[in-house]
Amino acid sequence: MSKTLKIGGATVNQTPMDWGGNVVNIIDALESAKSQKIDILCFPELCLSGYGCEDMFLSDWLSESAWNHLQTIVPYCDAITACIGLPIRMDGITYNGVCVITNKKIAGITLKQNMARDGVHYEPRWFDAWPVNMVKELSRGGQIIQTGDLVYETKGIKFGFEICEDAWRKSKRPGYQLRERGVDLILNPSASHFALAKSELREEEVVVEGSKKFKCAYVFANLLGNEAGRMIYDGDIIIGQNGNILGVNQRLSFKNFNLLACEIDFENPSNSKVTPSSDSKEKNEEFARATSLALFDYLRKSKAKGFVLSLSGGADSACCAILVAEMVRRASSELGWEKFCLTLGLPPLTSSKDAMANLLTCAYQGTKNSTETTQSAARGLAQSLGSEFHKWMVDEEVNSYQTKIEKVLNRSLTWKQDDIALQNIQARTRSPIIWMLANIKQSLLLTTSNRSEGDVGYATMDGDTSGSLAPIAGIDKPFIMQWLKWAETELGYTGLASVNNLQPTAELRPSDLEQTDEKDLMPYLILVAIEKLAIRDRKSPMEVYQILAEDVVTHHGITQIILKEYVKKFYRMWSANQWKRERIAPSFHLDDMNVDPRSWCRFPILSSGFKKELEELDEV
Repeated sequence: MSKTLKIGGATVNQTPMDWGGNVVNIIDALESAKSQKIDILCFPELCLSGYGCEDMFLSDWLSESAWNHLQTIVPYCDAITACIGLPIRMDGITYNGVCVITNKKIAGITLKQNMARDGVHYEPRWFDAWPVNMVKELSRGGQIIQTGDLVYETKGIKFGFEICEDAWRKSKRPGYQLRERGVDLILNPSASHFALAKSELREEEVVVEGSKKFKCAYVFANLLGNEAGRMIYDGDIIIGQNGNILGVNQRLSFKNFNLLACEIDFENPSNSKVTPSSDSKEKNEEFARATSLALFDYLRKSKAKGFVLSLSGGADSACCAILVAEMVRRASSELGWEKFCLTLGLPPLTSSKDAMANLLTCAYQGTKNSTETTQSAARGLAQSLGSEFHKWMVDEEVNSYQTKIEKVLNRSLTWKQDDIALQNIQARTRSPIIWMLANIKQSLLLTTSNRSEGDVGYATMDGDTSGSLAPIAGIDKPFIMQWLKWAETELGYTGLASVNNLQPTAELRPSDLEQTDEKDLMPYLILVAIEKLAIRDRKSPMEVYQILAEDVVTHHGITQIILKEYVKKFYRMWSANQWKRERIAPSFHLDDMNVDPRSWCRFPILSSGFKKELEELDEV
């Protein structure tokens, strides 16, 4: 007789310290799993408390509260073995743990052995790593619980854990010792942040490689949604055995929980059932799904009434508007209109345009330097989406500021002498009135700065950077521009036609000066190439120049002399504008880097500005 069990993963959309909501999601998932006769169910890392509690993990009360709420869940773990992530605090030290509950009893708690400490992760600040092979007895509520590096057994199946980062440490994976201890199954509860194409990496490096190397079945279960503001979790559930994928979840769901389970034959793996997957890995689709879910969660968890957007007719603000429309389309499709409206506190609605009229307010704020082309593009896009649209001019306010300063200086301001100041005052003047509209509507003001602008400070503080949320600050301008063309053709947003035909420009200088973003900066493709080497890969100016020199001359028609000036310009502007990046509104992490110092790239506000390094570049 074969040894076959139904093994599953559960993804849940949690909120830090929302004990009531988090417990309900876990219990609902448990009840659904029991109805499906799942034998072993793995929940995500720290799913009970939420992964994003940050410095609250250092308190005594947080772990105590998590433990107390765990007791509410234990009675629901009948006829199932459930594995639930929570913080465990012992002797003033916090550990990242997963509690195994079987037939209403706690069987033990496994503690994480490797802390994530790069990119967006700061786990060593909050958690200590648990030593390999160490087990301690924990006394809680009259119970003596085995805690540490453990192996469990249920229904004749031995299993253990790799908790998220544990699986990414190639030479330190707990799986090596688990294999020696004869486990049949490894469970991986994770809080692995979303990034474009990362799911494929998990499949290959964590599940396929792990299950093959350790000769076992393997379950990866990730968190879901915009949990705490910046990170997006895709709800990835991946099940494999002996190097083969048995099932992959449909990621980035708008539901509170999802389950995926497979019938696994542990004696005859060839008999294990494969569940077909339709999950898309295409980058444009991933971007649309991830940002839509992030906006939906941010909106409902913040209790805001909607979004307000300064719609300029350009690519960045258009991208933000389309993402809100995609949020409406995708969430209503998956949840149904009744639940969608109930979740967001909307009146009963049955169409995307009606929802957009309730959720997105756009305003075109023109000056004498604005053009009819951008105004028409903004109005056309807003109308095609069904969002509320307004248009007003801010010249009166700009002139008032300019007149007052001219009196102070006792001279007239000119574009030749005062270019930056004259540009910035237009952008800043737009901010107070759009903020006022957002306040009155109790809505989130979306700021439209992208990552390429964040790199070099090509944005006005207290102007176009003003806002409560920066949905595209984690992605570069060339990606946004190609995504909008994809959205026009593949998603059917015909209102983007005018926007996609425009060259990016701030429209802050008089038209006869022919301002464009790339004239002010450099070609965006070059900027992004420098960014990836300088910021993501942390190369020096000389290294960046040497790496790009041949490629740029061959493929972009730019001389090495011009490239050298672009590299110098990037590093100088990067160094001078760290203070701006410190004030970026909360933004979503979307690919393998971002420039938000609170979540990925920390850089000193004051520095040498790479003075010596750029001087060396001059000598080449």
